[in-house]
Amino acid sequence: MIRALYTAASGMSAQQLNLDTIANNLANSSTTGFRQRQLQFQDMIYQNLVAPGAAQSQQTISAGLQVGLGTKSVATEIIMTQGDPNTTSNPYDLMIQGDGFFQIQRPDGTIAYTRDGSFHRNNQGTLVTTDGDPLIPNITVPPNATNLVVTQYGVVNATLPGQQNPTQLGQIQLATFPNPEGLNSMGSNLFSATLSSGDAVLDVPGGTQGLGTLLQGSLESSNVDVVNEFVQMVLAQRAYESDSKVIRAADDMYSQVNNMAR
Repeated sequence: MIRALYTAASGMSAQQLNLDTIANNLANSSTTGFRQRQLQFQDMIYQNLVAPGAAQSQQTISAGLQVGLGTKSVATEIIMTQGDPNTTSNPYDLMIQGDGFFQIQRPDGTIAYTRDGSFHRNNQGTLVTTDGDPLIPNITVPPNATNLVVTQYGVVNATLPGQQNPTQLGQIQLATFPNPEGLNSMGSNLFSATLSSGDAVLDVPGGTQGLGTLLQGSLESSNVDVVNEFVQMVLAQRAYESDSKVIRAADDMYSQVNNMAR
């Protein structure tokens, strides 16, 4: 009965973390480029009352008698499915159609990666994120430039005063990883590379690395399925309630045993 108390408690703890993950998904259902998280579980060590394969006699071998000791959460998997396009008609908004990440220069000099393509111009005309971190490679749009066009292959063109033909201002470069699910979430819609993700592989949109293409005037919506998250929330709540009932039942049984011993 004591074993049941701790086993059920491990289930309640795991479902609490599961609910925390679901809450984060729902809270970011409107966050540009957000990637859904999914909690993964493992069973814990087993107590071998009779070891499987133990010889019960010369003719028979035991199938074993094992009692599980609960569950534990081991990882939060990042789901890298494509989010739906959200048309904004803002020429500085860019959406990646396919795999790949924009490269962002952090204030400490490190490089972060994002699917959020809501860029702006700073006081020097450089394309930056909402936090003011510049896009890499740097793209500078002169203040008097008009008709800014970003092609699906990442070429940035604009018309400058006194010129009839568009001028190329730069080329956007994207990054991909051998294991994107291994990226570290930093907040502010940013990821950083880890040993699990591997080193970034760079290429232009539509290049040989299969990084997808760009869509100007649109942003990628979160890939969170709100209906599915509510279903998962109900399942987590029911599992939590079931574990709590196991604790109450084990407590009642333990109480009766104590009363019989008096």
